[in-house]
Amino acid sequence: MSDLASQKRIVASILKCGVNRVWFDPERLADIENAISREDLRGLVADGAIKALQKKGVSRGRARAKIAQRSYGHRKGPGRRKGAAGARNSNKRAWIQKIRAIRKALIALRDAGTIDRHMYRVLYRKAAGGQFRSVAHMKAQLEILAGRLK
Repeated sequence: MSDLASQKRIVASILKCGVNRVWFDPERLADIENAISREDLRGLVADGAIKALQKKGVSRGRARAKIAQRSYGHRKGPGRRKGAAGARNSNKRAWIQKIRAIRKALIALRDAGTIDRHMYRVLYRKAAGGQFRSVAHMKAQLEILAGRLK
């Protein structure tokens, strides 16, 4: 088998790709060996005796599998974490989530008639002051308050 390095180099510049991506048809090696000009090689490219192989990509399959696992809590342990808890989900974001939930629950209680407008306003201000840890805590406090009012 002869050396086709110069043909490979010329074809790589014709096809505008790297030398390693140039493919020669094993059946047509004799024709490729005889082709010494760019013109001859262009003809062989047109015939399909010479091609540029497709670029190799990086598969996202493994990455997608990891993301799917993370979506239900795997791969999130302490060994995976960098930064403080407040860096991963900020205290402000946590507060926004909590206060929105409490306010939504308060509106539902007021609309249902469980609490009157005055009690709604009192609880709303207490929630804004950070008195309740969660909706459940607020409802527990409301039951205690209701027990005292009776």
